[in-house]
Amino acid sequence: MHIAWLGKKSPFCGNVTYSREVTNALLDRDHRVSFFHFAQEEAAPDNWPDFQEISIPFLYKSQIYTLPSLRSRKVLEQALRALVPRPDVVHASLTLSPLDFYLPEICQELNLPLVATFHPPFDRKLRNLTSSTQYLMYQLYAPSLAKYDRVIVFSHLQREVLIQLGVPASRLAVIPNGVDIDKYSPGPSSLKAELGVDRVFLYQGRISPEKNVESLLKAWKQSRMGETAKLAIVGNHGPLAASLIPFYGPEHGIIWFGFIANERRRIEILRGCDVFILPSLVEGLSLSLLEAMACGVACVATDAGADGEVLEHEAGVILKTQGVATQLKTLLPQLRDHAAWTELLGQNARRRVEERYTLSDNISQLEALYTEVAAEVVPTPPLFTRRYA
Repeated sequence: MHIAWLGKKSPFCGNVTYSREVTNALLDRDHRVSFFHFAQEEAAPDNWPDFQEISIPFLYKSQIYTLPSLRSRKVLEQALRALVPRPDVVHASLTLSPLDFYLPEICQELNLPLVATFHPPFDRKLRNLTSSTQYLMYQLYAPSLAKYDRVIVFSHLQREVLIQLGVPASRLAVIPNGVDIDKYSPGPSSLKAELGVDRVFLYQGRISPEKNVESLLKAWKQSRMGETAKLAIVGNHGPLAASLIPFYGPEHGIIWFGFIANERRRIEILRGCDVFILPSLVEGLSLSLLEAMACGVACVATDAGADGEVLEHEAGVILKTQGVATQLKTLLPQLRDHAAWTELLGQNARRRVEERYTLSDNISQLEALYTEVAAEVVPTPPLFTRRYA
């Protein structure tokens, strides 16, 4: 099949990883991919496939949202018309830009089936201001998502939220994120020797308010974890990190690695740590969490979004989104002192990913969905010329 993919290549975020991994896997299965993304001329990020690329002009883009230029819609429509062979499916890994709302109209005019992956994190219990704000995003998008041929979400919880907001159940497909379990797997690492410690705890992700990293940092500092344990923070620093680093530094056993573009290095860090912690207030289905689980790391995460569902039944430790720092202050020393427990959690985590969250299964489900929506397209009647006597 020929898939016209609309996604992100930069700046680095979960959407970027999703687009890279899925399009790589589709190419490996001999599908054709034309990749549309908001870009000026820029170098390709690490580990991207070689495929046809179409740049869409933009005014501003960030990890969270993108502001297209006034020409974006026209550029996208003309490029879709010009693709040879004609795409079988358009798949938009939604970039949270105004262009998302015009895609159903564009694809309907071109008679192209349209699939979306809807990434925004959520917490259906609305337990805090951040989750309430994310719920507004779902409310804003729901009327437009109802016009897509299919909308991919990562969990049944997310599906329920959108159904409540008016998106037809028949248009929603639950296809969880998947991890390449051959690439992300347990293995040797020099991380502990590099840091000179016995135990390593890790947070990997954005340093942003919804990720609630400060609660982890407070709990770590208050727990006095000692010189044999370190907390590694991997992620784009940004303005929030600048206000945290002065108060939570090496003197507290906290190492700020910053953003690491090299995937092999990120995998080495995952393999070398004992515990992965995700203290988010809202989530979708965290790829960072799944990657850590695939590497056999004991995982701790809040029950925001689908992360609690991933870790249920002893595949990890689940926290409530309220009082994260208090819960971690009690939990961190136990995770430090009980290596056999964390090793068992890591084994359970790896097994859970193998059973439910492999990239191979994800792509197989995606292929079936593409075939289904392509079959629903009513062929455009051929043009004909009337003859007059």
